[in-house]
Order: sequence, then structure tokens, then C-alpha cells
Amino acid sequence: MTFLTTLAQTYSTSTAPEIDAETAAASLAVTIGLLLFGLVIAVIAYVVSAIFLSKIFKKAGVEGWIAWVPFYNNWKLLEIGGQQGFWAILTLVPIANYVALVYMYIAMYHIGKKFGKQGTFVLLGIFLPLVWYIWLAVDKSTWNDAASTAPSLHHPTTPVAPTV
Repeated sequence: MTFLTTLAQTYSTSTAPEIDAETAAASLAVTIGLLLFGLVIAVIAYVVSAIFLSKIFKKAGVEGWIAWVPFYNNWKLLEIGGQQGFWAILTLVPIANYVALVYMYIAMYHIGKKFGKQGTFVLLGIFLPLVWYIWLAVDKSTWNDAASTAPSLHHPTTPVAPTV
């Protein structure tokens, strides 16, 4: 008998081990629980970041409600940081999202400069963006559009008095 014949005769097609109904139900419950926990954490992180991003927007002369709108909030963040806002949409495109992330970091750098922070402050935005939002929102720093070399692509609207 050849080696391959012997191997073919001893080879058995085994299936996955049998799992009883109780173990399957427990596994399903744990999985659903972890997914719900992750969803709750994601919602909390979104709410907290939107609250503090709205404060940053108000300091920069942008309406605060924009912070609550997905993608549009990143669009405006890019614009006040001197970058084109369309990069916010390109975060959905594979490969292009890495380039968009670089532009987001550049915008965060310019936003930090406009709030009077040093250039290394962007590292906080890269590694701990939620802390970066909170820091800029509660800090006493004020927006100085001339502090950075990047022009702001957002032009705050000034109310026009109605003519009678």
C-alpha cells in the first residue's frame, strides 16, 4: 500500500464538535451583550464628542448644531482648519480614507494653531481625539484666524440688518 492510499484511508472528515443548546444560547447571549455594550459606548462617545465639538465650532464662529450632523461636522472641521471639506466624504472610500485622515490631521494642526496651541498639540488630536475636543472646548483660548498660515475656508456669516 502506498503512503497516499494509507493517508486516504485514515483521513476522516470530522465536523465541528457538538455544542449543546445551553452552550449555544449562552454564547449567543454573550455575543449580543457585547454588541449592545459596544453600541452604547459608541453612542456615548458620539454624544460627548458632538457636545464638545459644538463648543469648538461656536468659538470658531460656526453654528453649533453642525457638530451633531455626521460627515457635515467633519466637513466643517476640515474647512475651519483650512482644508477642503470634501475629504470628509472620502473617508468612506477605501485607500482614499487614509489620505483624508492626513488632511484631517493637517486641519487639526491648523485649528490648534488658531487656538494658540503649539504644533505638537496635534499629537493629542491624532492619538486621543476625544481629549483633543474636550481640551479645546473647555480651554479659555480664543479663536484667532490669523494665527495659522492656512486660510479658513469657512466664512462666518454676519447678520444683515433688515432694510425697511
